[in-house]
Amino acid sequence: MSKAIIGRKVGMTQIFAEDGKVIPVTVVEAGPCPVVQVKTVETDGYVAVKLGFGEAKEKSLTKPDLGQFKKANVKPCKVLKEVRVESVEGYTVGGEVKADVFAAGDRVDVSGVSKGHGFTGVIKKWNQHRLKETHGVGPVHREPGSMGSISDPSRVFKHKHLAGHWGVENVTVQNLEVVRVDVARNAILLKGAIPGPKGSVVTVRTSVKQK
Repeated sequence: MSKAIIGRKVGMTQIFAEDGKVIPVTVVEAGPCPVVQVKTVETDGYVAVKLGFGEAKEKSLTKPDLGQFKKANVKPCKVLKEVRVESVEGYTVGGEVKADVFAAGDRVDVSGVSKGHGFTGVIKKWNQHRLKETHGVGPVHREPGSMGSISDPSRVFKHKHLAGHWGVENVTVQNLEVVRVDVARNAILLKGAIPGPKGSVVTVRTSVKQK
């Protein structure tokens, strides 16, 4: 059964396993997430759950969003996100999804918005090499290189690696292992790194590619 929860990236640390090995982990403040809406095949044509995360003031929300929270009799939340699930069994409007929805050993996919690096060149963005610093190369040591011949194809090929805005994209890291779950602190410890800066909102869900 697929499960999901919304959380906030706290940061990275390390813990020691029982055999003494050091495990790098990312701490995620997961939930509690109130269930705002439950969608079924009969009512909406597909199965999904709409979850909220983080308290918000009513004046900071739009009327449509505020109406959803009032209909579900749930306190307003900063984040409102719909997550596809295989079954809505166990989900009820007004209920809560907590960190204990996952357990140590589970495999999860984590989605978030990657860190922004601004406008960057091809060396920093695409890890390309610079030209030689010898005489005759000219002031083009960090240039992207040839754009294509003049006669044919007379254009730049699609997907050519060029300078541009780097980061601030939706990124999903798959098959991360849940190392530990702390229900008292609403914390989930995931092995490895996840996208986004500290304090960013992420979605943790059951992995679609089980190893």
